[in-house]
Amino acid sequence: MKKKMKVLIVDDEQDTLEFLSYNLKQANFSVIKSSDGIDALNKIKSENPDIAILDIMMPGIDGIEVCQEVRDSGNNNIIIVILSARNENYTKIAAYKAGCNDFITKPINPKLLINKINGLLKIKFSSNDFKGFKKVNDFIIDFPSHTIKYMNKDILLPKKQFKIFCLLSSRPGKVFTRDEIYSNVWGLKVFVGSRTIDVHIRSIREALGPNSIITVKGVGYKVLPWIYKWLYNYFTIFTVKFSFLIIITSLKVDS
Repeated sequence: MKKKMKVLIVDDEQDTLEFLSYNLKQANFSVIKSSDGIDALNKIKSENPDIAILDIMMPGIDGIEVCQEVRDSGNNNIIIVILSARNENYTKIAAYKAGCNDFITKPINPKLLINKINGLLKIKFSSNDFKGFKKVNDFIIDFPSHTIKYMNKDILLPKKQFKIFCLLSSRPGKVFTRDEIYSNVWGLKVFVGSRTIDVHIRSIREALGPNSIITVKGVGYKVLPWIYKWLYNYFTIFTVKFSFLIIITSLKVDS
C-alpha cells in the first residue's frame, strides 16, 4: 500500500483549515492542522510532515517567519508552500528568501494547490534518484562526475547549469516555472533575477544544442520526452528543407 504523504496546514481561519483539509484528504493526503505559527513549529518537529502549507498572516509569528526558522534549523527536506491574499512582489521575494518551495495567492483553487504539491513531491523524489546515470534523449547525465555525455563527448557544465538541466530532465515534458527553478537550483535563501536564468539557459543550449531545452513563452522551460524531441527535430528539418525548396523554385521561375 502506498504511503500517504503527511501535510501540515497552518491558517488562523477555521473555514480555510476545514476547506483545505477536506480537499487534501480527498486527494489521499494525511492531514494535520494548526492555527498559529508557534504551534506549527512544534508540530513540524513532533509530527515530521512531508509538506507544510503556511498562511502568512497568523498570530504569534507569521508564515514567513515559520519558514525561516524551519530552514535555519537545518530542515531542508520538508516542502513548504506559502499561502497569502497578498500578491506584491516584495512579499513573494521575502517568502522565497525564507526558503519556501512555492507561493500561492488566495483565493485558493484546491485542484491547483494539489497539483502543485504533487509536482513538488515528484521533483523531490526524482532528485533523490540522481546518484548514477540517466539517459534523456541523446544525453547521458553522469551525476557522480557532473558531466553530460553527448555524441561521444563528455561535456562539463558549471554547477548551476548542471543542476538546471538535471531538474528539467527529472520530468521530460513538464514545464518548470522560473519560481520552481529558483527554489530547486539556487537553494533556499537566494533570490535571483529572471535574466540570470536566461543567461544559464542560453549557455546550456550553446553546450548541448539549441533544442536541448525548449522555452514555453510566459511559463518556463522544459526538456522534451524522446518521442517529442524526435518529432520536433524531424519537423524542424522538414520545414527548413521545404523553405529552401520554395526559395530555389522561386529563383528558377524568376530566371
